[in-house]
Amino acid sequence: MTAGEAIRAAAETLAVTSDTARLDAELLMAHALGLSRSEMLLRAMRDPAPSGYAAQVARRAGHEPVAYITGEAEFYGLTLAVTPATLIPRGDSETLVEAALEARPDARRVLDLGTGSGALLLAVLAQLEQAEGLGIDRSGAALAVAQANAEALNLGARARFALGDWHADGWTQGLGTFDLILCNPPYVETNAALDAQVAAFEPATALFAGPEGLDDYRVLIPQLRALMNPQARVILEIGANQGDAVSALAAAAGFTVELRRDLGGRARALVLG
Repeated sequence: MTAGEAIRAAAETLAVTSDTARLDAELLMAHALGLSRSEMLLRAMRDPAPSGYAAQVARRAGHEPVAYITGEAEFYGLTLAVTPATLIPRGDSETLVEAALEARPDARRVLDLGTGSGALLLAVLAQLEQAEGLGIDRSGAALAVAQANAEALNLGARARFALGDWHADGWTQGLGTFDLILCNPPYVETNAALDAQVAAFEPATALFAGPEGLDDYRVLIPQLRALMNPQARVILEIGANQGDAVSALAAAAGFTVELRRDLGGRARALVLG
């Protein structure tokens, strides 16, 4: 069976569980062939299908995300390694990068709270050549992924990573202050209905934040001022229906608040000053 034939068969199989069946089938084949998707489509569709492809398709048919099968995801023009220890970076979160670059293009010190794969921090550092950054996460496994991504992107000299948990006493000690603070905290309601590929595979500790999805904002926002330089800005990711609630928490803590929407027009980020 050729690669093209295998892709067509896989797309039919995956259509039962995926809204992007053809794309999933192509991405998995490109990974199995060791090619980019564009290279595969241009010159490898008549090549024999690799023997491991069927197993990858079976994993995807069981709802496992493509990014965990291939071990990588694209974000803001970067290719990042991801594992089940990290959330898969979404295109919607690129709104935070755009907001950060707009708010403080002169930033020299950047903090990423709950860094996961390092996506937000590394995307900002790739654009701000004068800046250095620190990524904090309570998962050592996630920090290992972030460090590997920094090294692979030649950003290891400007990015460092450390264990930290904003629920713990004294976690800010020794961190210093920053010009930009980025954070995509857990914000999903405990009883929210999620796609199977999210609920069954992505780390729950990075997703859920109490019955309203606001628990982490309540803990974190009052602690942010101690980490901010004068004129610093904080960029927080929020759920599409959380703009008013999180804005109120920020205003109560003395912050000015500006809302940023993603490309779909949904509330996606708050800029605090």
